[in-house]
Parts: sequence; structure tokens; C-alpha cells
Amino acid sequence: MTSRIRIWSVAAALWALAYGLLALFWSVGGPGFPFGVADPDPGIEKGMSILGGVHQASAAPWIAVGALSAAVVAGLLAVRTWPGLPGALFEAMAWAVALALGVLLPDYRPLVAVGHLPVFLVGRPFGWPEGVTFASQLPWPVVNQLICMIGGALFAAGALAHRRARTGACAACGRDGRDRDPVRWGTVAVWIAAGVPVLYAASRWAWALGVPFGFSAADLRQMDREMPGIWWVGAAMGSMGLVGSVLTVGLIRPWGEVFPRWVPVLAGRRVPVALVMVPALTVALLVTSAGLMFARALYLDPSMGNWAAMGPAVLWPVWGAALATAAVAYRLRHRRPCAVCAEPDGSDAPLNTRSVSS
Repeated sequence: MTSRIRIWSVAAALWALAYGLLALFWSVGGPGFPFGVADPDPGIEKGMSILGGVHQASAAPWIAVGALSAAVVAGLLAVRTWPGLPGALFEAMAWAVALALGVLLPDYRPLVAVGHLPVFLVGRPFGWPEGVTFASQLPWPVVNQLICMIGGALFAAGALAHRRARTGACAACGRDGRDRDPVRWGTVAVWIAAGVPVLYAASRWAWALGVPFGFSAADLRQMDREMPGIWWVGAAMGSMGLVGSVLTVGLIRPWGEVFPRWVPVLAGRRVPVALVMVPALTVALLVTSAGLMFARALYLDPSMGNWAAMGPAVLWPVWGAALATAAVAYRLRHRRPCAVCAEPDGSDAPLNTRSVSS
């Protein structure tokens, strides 16, 4: 296995080993346990987290066992390329760890923290949102979730890299000689990913404008008195979703391939694939985990008020899956000839020369 492939599995193994040692520290009573009753957020007991009901003394040892076992799996992927069924089994284990760390474990707070950053940057000079700081959105339990999501990404990369080696695909670009056309399924994914945020934005703007969508007008006014500006913060978050919808459509439009003329300095330059892939996959991960959390909360308390507040977010896992699919399709369409396998694919042709439906 080449070093290019091995590095992801090694990184995943080191991450899991470090987290396992930290969990052992918590097992003997060390401070900083970030789950369950140790999490100060009042929403934890309302179904926000799959570990919302755990206690340090009983849960920390199991977390240590899980993390150290994951380190062994990543280590096995790192030491050699396992052929056939054993290799596929180790990859499946790594993907299971990636799913648990990156999607199932986190709640909606990492998304809130990331989503609030531009709101704070814009509103800070005006003292808005009042009494709220960005640091307040990043207590240790939330930072821990972000760390776990990074670990999940490392395990996913390790599993993907091992599969490339096992199947004989190029370690650098992933080509394996099979011809694929990502245009059709990528286009469908783009429109799904662009449409879901519109529903969320519509509900938030309705509340900001005083339209009692799912709530009574009296409830809207009371909540605004208790938390001044809450509906406008929601509208700002919804507007960010709309911006994301527009950017998502760019995945199948010429201005998503080459910077438009009105963009300073970069006008006419090709859009780097990484500039598209990294934000898209990050948002896909964040909205999927948040959407699953809202689905859990609704399952536990399917009241009308909860459906009004959380209902649009139940579709977020669909949004995340579609956005990730659209991003992968974009990458496949824009791969340059590989310097490692020297296989050209014609993907650098201008977008309008390919049959992309808009």
C-alpha cells in the first residue's frame, strides 16, 4: 500500500488511540466528560443526543473500548492491503465508525455554531444578536462533537483509500477503468439539495414577518419578548440556506466552473474543485447529523409546536445525502488528467460542452 493511501488510516488510528486514552482518563473519574448528564445544555434530556442519558462512570469505559477497537481496525487498514472479503469487512467496520462519529453522535449544535459565525460577523458591529457570543456556541461538549466529526472523516478517508488499493484503482484519483457518467444523477442530486433548504427558509421568514405558521400569533409575540430577535436570527439562518441553494445550483452551471466576470481578481479563473468539495461535504455532514437529531426529538415528543419548529429539518438528512452526491458528481466531472495513472478523462472541457441539464 502506498504512503498516499496509508496516511489516512494511520491518522484515523492515531485519532482513535488518543480518544481511547482520553476515555480511559474519564473512566477513572477524570474531568471533562462531555456526554449525557455532564453536558450542561438543557436540550440534552429532550432527545438531542443519542448519549443524552449516559453517566460518566458507566459510559466512559465503553467509549474507551469502542475507540481502542476502532484504532485496531484503522491500524489493520494501515499495515497492508487486505484482499477480498477480509479487506471489505475491515472497510465496512471503518465506515461504521465514520457513520457513528460523523453523523449519529453529533446533534444540531455544530451546525448552529458554524451557521452563526457569519451572523455574528455581520451583526457584531451593531451589537446583534444581543447578549450572545460566538464563544457561547462552542462549549466543550460541542467542541468534542466537532473533534468526533473530524475522526469520522479520517475513518471514511481511510476506508475509501483502502478500497482503492484493494480494487486496483488509482491511489491519487480513484479511477478504476470503469466508465461512469455522473451528469444525470448529479443533476438530480443538485435539485434535491437546492430545494430542501427553501422549505426551512420559508418557515423562518414566516415567523420573522409575524405569520403564525405552526404557532399562534400570541405565542410568536411571547417568544419574541422572552428571546428578543430570535425570529430574525432564524430568518438570517434561513437566508444562509437560500444562499446555499443558489451555490448548489452552481454545481451544474457554468459559473460553478469558472468564476464570473463580476468576481474581483478571480474573474475568468477556473473554480478549484476543493473550494467546492470541502464546504459541500462539510455542510452535508452537519445538516445530516442535525436532521437526525430533530427526527429523534420529534419521535420522543411529536407535539404540534415541535412539528412546526422541527418539521422542515426532518428532511435535512435527504439534503445532506443529496448535497454529498452532487459534490461527488461535480468532482468526477472536473477531474484533471491524473499525474499518477496518466489517464485523461476529458473532464476539463467547459461545462456548456457537456450535456448537463439545468
